[in-house]
Amino acid sequence: MPPVWRISDYDLCLLHPQAFLFLERTLSHLFSEFTLTSPSGPLTLANRAIVAPMCQYSADNGQATDWHLTHWTNLLNSGAAMFIIEATAVVPEGRITPLCLGLWDDATAAALQDKLQRARKLAPNVPVCIQLAHAGRKASSAAPWQGGQLLSPAQGGWSTVGPSAIPHLAQETAPHELDAQGLEHIKQAFAKAAQRAEAMGIEAIELHGAHGYLLHQFLSPIANHRTDAYGGHFDNRTRFPMEVFEAVRAVYKGSLGMRISASDWVDNGWTPEETADFSLRLKLAGADFVHISSGGVAAQQKIALGPDYQVPFAKLVKQKTGMPTIAVGLITEPRQAEDILVRGDADLIALARAFLYKPRWVWEAAAALHGKVQASPQYWRCMPREAQGIFEAVQMGQR
Repeated sequence: MPPVWRISDYDLCLLHPQAFLFLERTLSHLFSEFTLTSPSGPLTLANRAIVAPMCQYSADNGQATDWHLTHWTNLLNSGAAMFIIEATAVVPEGRITPLCLGLWDDATAAALQDKLQRARKLAPNVPVCIQLAHAGRKASSAAPWQGGQLLSPAQGGWSTVGPSAIPHLAQETAPHELDAQGLEHIKQAFAKAAQRAEAMGIEAIELHGAHGYLLHQFLSPIANHRTDAYGGHFDNRTRFPMEVFEAVRAVYKGSLGMRISASDWVDNGWTPEETADFSLRLKLAGADFVHISSGGVAAQQKIALGPDYQVPFAKLVKQKTGMPTIAVGLITEPRQAEDILVRGDADLIALARAFLYKPRWVWEAAAALHGKVQASPQYWRCMPREAQGIFEAVQMGQR
């Protein structure tokens, strides 16, 4: 819960400077606990900073590799309160690239469990979330450093699927429109992947409904031109994502949420208002959080990039639903994150590339905001003298 002590700027001006310093050091929102609900019980996060999911394009036939072991160990030692594993495909043809992580059979589950268990042993006790995904018409792509374009079967790719036979780019081969059997197959694949995640002790699941991938494709009138019960008006376009959510909720007892692109950034696309309405439906169906991003479904999108550019979307969703909301996108500075939380625009702050550049970003934020973080004892002596106090329960001795 956020700190309950509130004081006006005017009152702060009247305080003795040392009292002001005390307040500054004890009321950091970023370093206050937050609790997510779930059918299995509360999941308490030590602070409000989260490692957002980041594709690594380093799997071997969907199986986690030593790269994942190294990457996960590093970010589990970041000081963040929760670590979200990258987009993890629920079927092979749902991968963004041939190098993407998967969780669709015993082999992919065993590899993921092995690397994750080993990483968790080398870090403080940090809750783990996994993002389950299907890329839809944006599947079968080359890795970004290999050009990122659609791969043909001859190039190691595969035929893609989507809500409608509309390609992401005009020059691409159109995806196959999913029929009732295909929809049911994917829905059950999400549920089975969730069961595998729960079996290996993963505390939370985020369904990927953003960035132009399959669930977002159904939500958006840009990609969804169906004329049946899964296309057309809002109720129909949200039907399949809701069915997937409900199928996962029925079998998974940890914290469950969805990442949503709040805007397509094009005319006549998915809107922030629809995002808020959809989020409320998720809440009523048992969602424990939403993670608000934007874009990805339309090549002609025009995104107004800048610091906090997606925060107004998170604020709208939080105001209309009252559910735990994660803000993300060009949030790079500790004070910036703190201000978002102080204003009440979001409950949690997710960072992605900032963690790749500064894997101990949370440590730096704790030093700046007078917070406390957990760290492995091997690192307890690493901080400069002015930041020695950020680690919890430090006990050091030497002859």
